[in-house]
Parts: sequence; structure tokens; C-alpha cells
Amino acid sequence: MNLLILNGSPRAPRSNSKRYAEAFCRYWRGAVETEHLLRGDVNALCAKAGAADQVLLVFPLYADGLPTVLLSFLKAWERSMGEKKPTVSVLINCGFYEPEQNRVAVDMVRLFCKQTGCPFGSVLAIGSGEAILDTPFRFLVGRKLRKLAGAMARGRAVSLQCTMPISKGMFLRASTTYWTRYGQRFGRTAAELDTMDIEEGT
Repeated sequence: MNLLILNGSPRAPRSNSKRYAEAFCRYWRGAVETEHLLRGDVNALCAKAGAADQVLLVFPLYADGLPTVLLSFLKAWERSMGEKKPTVSVLINCGFYEPEQNRVAVDMVRLFCKQTGCPFGSVLAIGSGEAILDTPFRFLVGRKLRKLAGAMARGRAVSLQCTMPISKGMFLRASTTYWTRYGQRFGRTAAELDTMDIEEGT
């Protein structure tokens, strides 16, 4: 089974999406090719997607929806799509604690499939996706990736989700500490980070 993985992150070469795609490939037993939408030729990528048996879209949640680079690709692919309709699956991560935050973006891909006639396949929605790979809980992601790969290989459609097994309060405290320290590296105080004017004067 021929699988094409498309990394739809605006930071594709250095993104968490790249790390998730690489981790997924450890569990996929068929032929696979990975492309970054950010730097790829749109026409060539549309042709590759059309020739694949399955397409796995790997991307982060952006403003509760799809990143612009992925949205632009889907529009181009819809215009050029031929008779072959590959099954489209989704591997999405967000910085929020709740994997349910990814729901609208997944529904956008689902709508794309409905409009183009492509079968909609499986989903893995990951919460705390900016952090979980660098914690002891990364094995939980591995389990879900194994299940995702297995379902896709068998032609089954499953909906999976994963997040860190900690309380929301603990996650909020840890993320606040992280971003406060990150801001300090660039001379920004916690008070400045807490405003809508953070980019003024930069």
C-alpha cells in the first residue's frame, strides 16, 4: 500500500509535525514517502497525492483550523484531482491540553473529502502536542501511533486521541512557567506576554 505523508506545518523542517511523522513511520510497514508542503512544488505534490493509495496529513492546529500552507494545498489539489481518490487520514497536534480542540480542523479535512469524493480515513488528535514528546509520557503517543498505522494498513477508520495524563491545573502551571521563561530569553516580562500588544516596538 502506497502512503504519502504530507507535513502541513509552517515550520515543516523543524516542526513537531516532522517528529510525529517520523515516529509514525516506525510503525508503518508499507511503502511511504514524506513531503513538506512548505517547500514543495504544488503541482508535483498534487500529482503525488493523486497517485497514492493513502495520504496522511500531519499538521499543527492554527487558529482553531488548518495552517494556510495546508489549506492552499488542498485547494490546489481539489482543482487538479483526477479519478483516483486516495483515502485521507489526519495526524494533528495542538498546544492545548484538550485534544478535542482539534475537532474543527479535522472537520475541515472531512469536508474536503466529502466535496472531492476522497474516502476519509483515520484520525489521531494529540493534545499538549508542543510538549508531550519531550516528557516521560511520549510512550503514550507511540501507542496511539501504532494503532493509527495498524488501522490504516487494514483499511479501517478509527478516531484516536492522546494528551498528557496530568490535571489541567498542572498543565496550565507548567505551560505558564515555560512561556514566561521563554519570553525572558527575549527580554519580555510576564506582564508584557499577558497583553495583546506584545509585538509592538519589535
